[in-house]
Amino acid sequence: MQKKKIRISDVVTYVILFAFAFIVIAPLFLMVITSLKKTLEFMKFPLDLPKEICLDGFKTVFLEHNFMMYLGNSVFVSLISLAVSLVMALALAYALGRNKGKWVRRLYVYFLAGMIVPIRLGVLFLNDMLNSLHLLNTHWGLICIYTAMSIPFGMYILTGYVKMIPAEIDEAATIDGCTTIGVIGRIILPLIRPALATVAIYNFLPIWNDVYFPLVFIFDETKKTFMLHVTMFFGQYSKDYNLIFSALTFAAGVSLIFYVFASRQLIKGLTAGALKG
Repeated sequence: MQKKKIRISDVVTYVILFAFAFIVIAPLFLMVITSLKKTLEFMKFPLDLPKEICLDGFKTVFLEHNFMMYLGNSVFVSLISLAVSLVMALALAYALGRNKGKWVRRLYVYFLAGMIVPIRLGVLFLNDMLNSLHLLNTHWGLICIYTAMSIPFGMYILTGYVKMIPAEIDEAATIDGCTTIGVIGRIILPLIRPALATVAIYNFLPIWNDVYFPLVFIFDETKKTFMLHVTMFFGQYSKDYNLIFSALTFAAGVSLIFYVFASRQLIKGLTAGALKG
């Protein structure tokens, strides 16, 4: 039996991958073990494993701080923003991918600029706009901002996938009586499922974890998102680290669950056409 030679390039690749994995996993591990420690124990031994499991932080987050109200606000804003942005990005990608001309290239560059220019630079203009539309201090105002923030990346990824699909498929479906919406929903959508899953994962995380825009545009206590509520645990003179990291661990768990679900859709999309029935 011939032995496989170990190449230096493979060793270097694995070392780099393990280094990146450590950089990603280490902060998450510290966050979880800190959520299971009492604040005093964390201050004395920040890097040690908990000597005694303390779940007081989770109990406080779930039972004593209007947990369901803040969680419901975040879920509503995140899912609606994500759904609207995916629909608009898909429609825009189909239009740009199936048409040619100067105006198409200009529109593509225009929307692509949304990935380059930080939306936070226009916070004053956003404030005036939301105030004029009576969307200030509302969830729908946040949804408008997150949707506009998410469309450029979605358009960029989905346009490339749409261009790889032969236009003859659309023509055949149109001859059979399929409308444009039908072509997108019945033909294009199943074929670009991996791209949709990628866009969903990429856009969900910044929306779910965002604190900046809720802090600026939300004033009522009952309309605050979960991550904005977590910032209220940071006191001026004292901090309950057990409570803070318990809330952050839960928030990270939600992101992980969404990632697992979306990645399953991504894998299904990749393998859907691998086998012929």
